[in-house]
Amino acid sequence: MHKSLLIGILTLASYTFGFAQNSKWAAWETEADTLMGREDFKKAIALYTKIIKASGLKQKDNYRPLYKRAVAFYSSGQWQPAIADITKFIPEFPQNYQARILRALVYRELNDADNQLIDIESAIELTGGDPQLLHWRGSLLMEKEEYQRAKNDFKQIIQIQDDPEIEMNLALVHYSMDELDSALMAVNKAIELDGTYGAAYYYGGAFALELEQYEQALKFLDVALRLEPENLQAQFYKGISLVELKREEEGCRYLNKAFYSGIDDAADYLKQYCYEVLKD
Repeated sequence: MHKSLLIGILTLASYTFGFAQNSKWAAWETEADTLMGREDFKKAIALYTKIIKASGLKQKDNYRPLYKRAVAFYSSGQWQPAIADITKFIPEFPQNYQARILRALVYRELNDADNQLIDIESAIELTGGDPQLLHWRGSLLMEKEEYQRAKNDFKQIIQIQDDPEIEMNLALVHYSMDELDSALMAVNKAIELDGTYGAAYYYGGAFALELEQYEQALKFLDVALRLEPENLQAQFYKGISLVELKREEEGCRYLNKAFYSGIDDAADYLKQYCYEVLKD
């Protein structure tokens, strides 16, 4: 998701803001752009800085190198200087949603969910509801446990363009809100959209297990393990499903393997269902 958003940001960096054409500044900028293309960010930043100092940012026309320098700071992992440049840029171009996205990307690197959310909400307002931005906001809202708002975002995306990842996000929101039947419906929709989407089978097994639908859980988990044979958590859940279906010998083998592979939660099931089975 974020890669395609960044392409738009980089495209904007080459956009002409009506930059006043001082021949010296233009030559510096062309050289800096070339350096950016070569990923020589340090030298590019130095040249953009020369232009910024020379122009003094006295006119809006002079702000293009500031934006480009922000992109260079971001690209080279200099988060605070990037934020400083974008924060100077945004008041001069308040309708520019790409700058909001760029700053949100920086805040993402800093694990700052609150400031990410502020900029993404501004970008959504300016774009009228871009699905990638709605996805980003929905994911942030899930992290903040604002599940109803996250659910609204994912449902809005589905109306525009449905895909299995969005359906799985919706399933996880439903699960977090104790709406297990709805979670399972979203899982089934994800599988309908992509029959090879392993996460859907894994979570489908987990949700069905919680609903005590053991046969259904086993069907999900069998496919999950065909797609990802070494998924230890899926093996653990399959073990639970099997012992609950009175298939103790097979189930205990899965639980035993899960326990000795580091899943401590398998211990209680082993004690309850498997002590005599394994001893034999």
